[in-house]
This record gives sequence, C-alpha cells and structure tokens, in this order.
Amino acid sequence: MTASLPLAILITALVALGPLSMGFYLPALPAIGEALGADVANTQLTLSVFLFGFAAGQLAYGPLSDRFGRRPVLLFGVGLYVLASVACTLANSIETLIAARFLQALGACAGPVLGRVVVRDVYGPHDAARMLSYIGTAMALAPLLGPVVGGWLTVWSGWRATFVFLTGYSALLALGLWFVLPETNNHRDPAATNPARMAHNFLTLLRDGRYRGVLLCNGLAYSGLFAFISASPFVFINMFGFSPQEMGLAFGVMVSGYMCGSTTSGRLSRRLGSERLLRWGSALSAVAGVAMLALALSGVHRPMAVIVPMWFSAAAIGLTMPNAAAIGLANYPYMTGSAASLMGFSQMGLAALAGIFVGHSLGDTVVPMALVMALGGLAGFGSYLVWVRQPVR
Repeated sequence: MTASLPLAILITALVALGPLSMGFYLPALPAIGEALGADVANTQLTLSVFLFGFAAGQLAYGPLSDRFGRRPVLLFGVGLYVLASVACTLANSIETLIAARFLQALGACAGPVLGRVVVRDVYGPHDAARMLSYIGTAMALAPLLGPVVGGWLTVWSGWRATFVFLTGYSALLALGLWFVLPETNNHRDPAATNPARMAHNFLTLLRDGRYRGVLLCNGLAYSGLFAFISASPFVFINMFGFSPQEMGLAFGVMVSGYMCGSTTSGRLSRRLGSERLLRWGSALSAVAGVAMLALALSGVHRPMAVIVPMWFSAAAIGLTMPNAAAIGLANYPYMTGSAASLMGFSQMGLAALAGIFVGHSLGDTVVPMALVMALGGLAGFGSYLVWVRQPVR
C-alpha cells in the first residue's frame, strides 16, 4: 500500500473522530443538563464515560487488527458509532444518553487507534512522526471548528442537532472506508487475540522503559488537556458569562496552539528527531500548567488567565503526542496494534480520571482544572527524564 492524498484525508478523518465526538457537543453541555434535568456532575459524565469506553475499546481493537487486518475492524467500529450516534440523538434521559455515549465511544476509538497504525503501516517508522504531526495539524480543525459549529447548532436547533451532525459525519466516514481503504496489515498474527498472547504482548511493552516513558508522557499530557476540555463549558459559560458561540470561539483560539505545535513538529521532526521534540513538548506542558495554577491560586479570575496558559499547553501537546506515538510504535512492527492500543488506553483512561475529578470538584474557581494540568505536566516531564531521555555519550 502506497501513500496517497485520499488515504491521508481518510486517516485524518478517522483520527479526528475522537476529538470531534468530544468537542462538537461541548457548548451544548449546559443545555443538555437543563433539558434532561441533570446536575453538572451527571452532565459531565457523558464526557467522562465516553473516555472510559474509548479507553477500554482500544485494548481490543489493536490486537483484533493485528489478527484480522485494519479494514474489517475499522468498518465494524465506525458502523457501531453510527448506530450509537442515532441513540444519542433520540435519548430522553441523562441515563440513556450516558449509555449511548459509552457505545459511541466503543465505536469511535477504532478510528484514532487504527488510523495511527495505518500511518505506521504505510509510512514506516522513520516518516511516521512527520506524517502524524501533519495529520495532527489538520485534525485540529475538528476541535477548532467543532465547538464553534456545535455552539451555533445548539442555539439554532437545540442540543440534539449536534448528534445529528455526528451521525451524518460517521456515515460518510463508513463510505470512505469502504471505497478508499485497502488492507495495510502485512504482518497478520493469528495468535494476536489469544488472551495469553495479548497479556504477554502488553507485559512486553510495559517492561520496555522507553515505551513506558512515552506512554506516560502522552497520557499525562492529554489528561491535562482533557481537564480543560471537560471543564471549559462551565468555566467559560457559567463562570465568565460567555455565550455558547463565544465559548466555541475561545476554545478555537486554544486549538490554534495545538496546530502550531503540530506544525512545528512536522517541519522539524526529521532535522531534530522525535526525542528532542518530545523533550520540548513535555517541558512546555509542565511550565504552562504551573503558570495556570499559579494565576488561579493568586486569585486572577479572568478569561485571559486561562486562555494564555492553555494556548501554550495545547502547543506543548501538539509537540508531545505525535512524537510519543512515533517513538512508542517504532520498535514493534509485529505488534503495532497492541502498542497503539495500550498507548491509547492509558491516554484515555488517565484523561477520564482527570475529567471525573474536575467534574466533581469544579465550583466557582478554575483551581481544580489548573491543578490537574500542572500535576500532569510535571509528571509527564518527569517520565521523560526518567525513562525516555537517552544518556549523553
């Protein structure tokens, strides 16, 4: 399988399925809570349970794709997403919506985890970081445009319109998979889904200190980002008095930071290498998180005290995630799916825990959100220093 523009567009759309599913309905969260009679914690649970399903599903999709191939597993996942999106649209209680969001997540996670695996299959270990960075830049349009469009849809047509859009998007994605994507797995492993083999593969990966380090760099950075994602509707709309449209625009400004980081990574990955860019991203994530926490603890209760540090944190994540993925997948061509699954599971699992903490502790201050971002950034940089950094020779 050779690289092509239609394939690159399809991979980008697949990888965007996760962030689009989270970002598109963010401006509608307060409206959902009001319409379904749910408090902030239960409304926010529609986001956190999505991440739990997203994390759990990735443990299965990678080994399944190692055994059966990328194409059939992707078609199953996107098909499940379409059906679950219809259920979200028709939900008449917060409990039904939470359950439908969990099923939606089980389908959605096939896109990002296997989209990255297809990149590794097609572009190889050396160009994967560069392509993941460029795909990440394009993918940033999903969270950039999602809250903006979702905010307008919520105002014009109500919160259900956001799920109508996601249903249509996923149906088009299923058609694209059917007509564009051939099979890219040239190293199928018939034993990949054997429970003992799966456990052995995961343990092999976790015993590799370098893999373990990039797994934590990736997951901890994203947990900080998700703390912001889950809290932003309540911070900007309820605390700062933004409208849903204004909240979407503010969110979009911060996504531009992610695009900046991803673009920088794509341009410099060949010249500087993934490890150096990962070091820069991890360090910047720690600095930005600590800065936001310091402002919050100092009593600076203004939108710019959130937006400016978050822009730099998002830029750091744009540097961190593609390079962590490239390093983590580089040495495992025969269990690339398992390596991507475990990395995705840790990323989404840590993010879900961060979201639950923020959802239950967020009151009239941004301190809980900033605390998660600061601790996640510091721990991620520490993981780089302990496990990933190569000794000077």
